Amino acid sequence: MKKETMCVQAGYTPRNGEARILPIYQSTTFKYDSSEQMGRLFDLEESGYFYTRLQNPTNDAVAAKIAALEGGVGAMLTSSGQAANFYALFNICEAGDHIVSSAQIYGGTFNLLNVTLRKLGIETTFVSVDASEEEIAAAFKPNTKALFGETISNPSINVLDIEKFAKVAHEHGVPLIVDNTFATPINCRPFEWGADIVTHSTTKYMDGHAMTVGGVIVDSGNFDWTKHADRFPGLTTPDESYHGITYTEKFGRLAYITKATSQLMRDLGSIQSPHNAFLINIGLETLHLRMPRHCSNALTVAKWLECNEKVAWVNYCDLPSSKYYELSKKYMPNGSCGVMSFGLKGTREDAERFMDNLKLISIVTHVADARSCVLHPASHTHRQLTDEQLVEAGVAPDLIRLSVGIENVDDIIADLDQAMNA
Repeated sequence: MKKETMCVQAGYTPRNGEARILPIYQSTTFKYDSSEQMGRLFDLEESGYFYTRLQNPTNDAVAAKIAALEGGVGAMLTSSGQAANFYALFNICEAGDHIVSSAQIYGGTFNLLNVTLRKLGIETTFVSVDASEEEIAAAFKPNTKALFGETISNPSINVLDIEKFAKVAHEHGVPLIVDNTFATPINCRPFEWGADIVTHSTTKYMDGHAMTVGGVIVDSGNFDWTKHADRFPGLTTPDESYHGITYTEKFGRLAYITKATSQLMRDLGSIQSPHNAFLINIGLETLHLRMPRHCSNALTVAKWLECNEKVAWVNYCDLPSSKYYELSKKYMPNGSCGVMSFGLKGTREDAERFMDNLKLISIVTHVADARSCVLHPASHTHRQLTDEQLVEAGVAPDLIRLSVGIENVDDIIADLDQAMNA
């Protein structure tokens, strides 16, 4: 199926007499007729449902749809995008390990890597998204377990050279994990360029209506864990908590995502509620319709900002003037996303006054939904970072993040114009 059809049809196929629309299985538990049947489920000898923290039919259908859209072999829903990134890394990392990451990533993810994982004994070295192969390689250590980046960074709107990062990762025997939230699989499928694991905050474009918080991990099934067995013992040696199962031997290409579900979700429990999964599925059904509108509106707004005498700079990767224009066209030929950043001529206080004057566009701690919204990261999402860390993350003090919605673009521009004039 084409992506447009998968958005509508993938993941759930009703049988004769069953509900045409994906049902909400709002149940914590599932009944079985015999103790033996239940025992086989707990031993991972059979696939089935016994407790929603591990698996739920609604969640599994939505995960299967997203896996199909990304071209992966399996996926697992999480309670948030942050949980997805944590699980994706923690599934192969433990105390004493090391991660290499692009420095230009979402502030919350930067904090996860730089502070929280460090408390767990997992160190991270950050490299510029624009680093050369040699510079990326120089950050690797013998205990490095993963390379991480965002397809389009939030909020600096840098574009990751996926092929370059994948090449370096594979030369060092580790997977490339890519957060593909902003591009979505409609505009970019990182697996086709060498990425091994993809994450999303489904809270953003996949939901599309600011209704539900959620995340997802998608496994390509392409990384050969057994080739680097000594580096990934959690996947290639027996798991005593599951009667000595070795995930790579028992589940093959599904080893990574099975371990994430049966071990991490079992122990940490950041599951997405079935009702939230149901709502995300509704959003997914129109994702292929909304993304082109987000992109066309954003490009029109970016061009208007670029010509405005009150604007100091604009960063939108689909602008021909962007340093990432060629990369954007390579990886996202049909458009990137609806998010951009820009700065006004003036002070940080001028930026805040500008946002206070907006009427149609809302100031919210959110991005990538049907409604246009704006944020000043240095004052909001990234306020926990020092000035030096802000620069390292590509967040200038005057940076305004604008998420262009699917309203009439003339109304969006009129609101920006009146706020600047005010």
